[in-house]
Amino acid sequence: MSDKKIGPEEAESKIRQGYAYVDVRTEQEFEQGHPEGAVNIPLLLAGPGGMTPNPDFIRIVLASFPLDAKIVVGCKAGGRSLKAFAALSREGYTDVFDQRAGWDGARDAFGQLSEPGWSRTGLPVEVGAPAGRSYADLKRKAVERTG
Repeated sequence: MSDKKIGPEEAESKIRQGYAYVDVRTEQEFEQGHPEGAVNIPLLLAGPGGMTPNPDFIRIVLASFPLDAKIVVGCKAGGRSLKAFAALSREGYTDVFDQRAGWDGARDAFGQLSEPGWSRTGLPVEVGAPAGRSYADLKRKAVERTG
């Protein structure tokens, strides 16, 4: 597994090689900033009672990417993306990488930044909900494909 955890710079290199970046943060987090070209499929959904598992996560990933797709998953600090990596691996995806440190960065037990995330490294970023790559668009397409 450790060879499947990569830093932001290596994730950006994978994107240049044709990998898709699947940002598993909430729609709100994604819209505030994300890696350039990323798609948003939240692992958890923000609701009035806090974060809850997204029951459509796997269905939307399967409708959006074939099992042989090249994928990098990322989140805010690395926790959600690690769970998404495990879920996709169990589903049969074999060419998946987990971008450790996520968007913001990994923190140690004292809350100090231990590894900078994508947003802190000067890599290309976007804001907003890009057409065709937003969660709403991907969910709509998945429903059209799978019913």
